[in-house]
Parts: sequence; C-alpha cells; structure tokens
Amino acid sequence: MDSWPRIPSFVCFFHLLLLLCSQVSASTSPNYGIDKVSLDVYYESLCPDSVEFIKDNLIELFEDGLVSIVDLRLVPYGNARLGRNSSITCQHGPNECLLNTVEACAIHAWPELTGHFPFIYCVEAVVYDRKFTQWETCFEKLGLNSKPIYDCYSSGLGKELELQYAVETNNLQPPHKYVPWVVVDGQPLYEDYENFVSYICAAYKGSSVPTACRAKSLSAI
Repeated sequence: MDSWPRIPSFVCFFHLLLLLCSQVSASTSPNYGIDKVSLDVYYESLCPDSVEFIKDNLIELFEDGLVSIVDLRLVPYGNARLGRNSSITCQHGPNECLLNTVEACAIHAWPELTGHFPFIYCVEAVVYDRKFTQWETCFEKLGLNSKPIYDCYSSGLGKELELQYAVETNNLQPPHKYVPWVVVDGQPLYEDYENFVSYICAAYKGSSVPTACRAKSLSAI
C-alpha cells in the first residue's frame, strides 16, 4: 500500500478550517455530545495511503454535521518499529519519524480538534505534493505559533509521545496489519476503512442524526 494514487487536487485547507470550526461549534449544542462514536485513526505521516485518507476521506467528517457525533483520535506512529534504547525506526525513513513526532506534538500542544487537525491536514497536503521538507509553512498558512511544536520536539517530549503511541499501536487487538488502520467504536474496519462514514452512522445511537447519516440511510434504501 505504498503507491501514490492519482486523485483530484485537494480541498484548500483554509476552507477546511472554516468548515471544521463551524461544525465543531455546532457540536456544543445540547443535542450533541452524549452518544458520540469513537473514531481512531492509526497512521504514519509519509505513507501514501495514510496521506490520501486524511486528505481526501477524513475531511468527510466536516460535511453535513458528521463531526458533531464523532470523537476523533489521530495516532501518528503506524508501522514504525521500536529498537534498543527506545529507538524508533520508521517505515519511510527519518523524515517520517520527524513528521510523526511533529504531528504528535501538535496533538499535545493543541488538544482540541480545531487546533491540531487543520495543522495535520496541512502537513499531509504538503506531503502529498512531495514537498514534505516545507511542512513548516503550515504555521504561517494557519496563523499558528510554532514555538509549542519546536519546544515539544527539542525537549524530548515528542519522543515520549511517540513511545506512548508505539505501546498503544503495538497492543492493538486485533493487531494492525497496515495503515491507515481505522477503528470505529473499538472495531477495526480493515480494508473497508474508506467507508468509515457508514460505520459511524450505524454505530451512532443518539437521537440527533446528522444530515450525513440521513443521506446514507436514504442511499441504502
């Protein structure tokens, strides 16, 4: 799963940020937040399939109110391997280890979805353009302070976060077989991960059904 797919150009992340903020704000309504569905995405930053999923599939969360019923967790570790003295070797080399750690730091520094997801989306969009060395441009593009990320990385906190993700990823049951490894309410979707919206809608037990799920129901009928 390492071939770069040919897909349409990605949606501008500035537009995504506006969608994200509006949808997450809606999730604070009394009708939402009680019966949310967990969505865990185990991935690695330079894996083509992970990049495509984040950039072209995961953004479906921010359409038609779907994000209001979802607790999204991103886990940037993937198929990395632990070695002696807690060393980490990444599948796509040192640059992937760097970006995995940077994205782990973003999740730690900006724990709200409105903080870390636009940044991670931006970084992955840059990766898609094969310009991953320009990931730092995302700070300016999104108006973010870079200091928390640099401090996290240089202090060793980012490495500790990655080690925690390593333990979590390596202890998945059933074990993950590839990335992205997408899990809805504790159940892995295996190769059907691109159809994650249907699984979320099926798992949701709340009364305030978002438009995205109503559309899925009509489509099934």
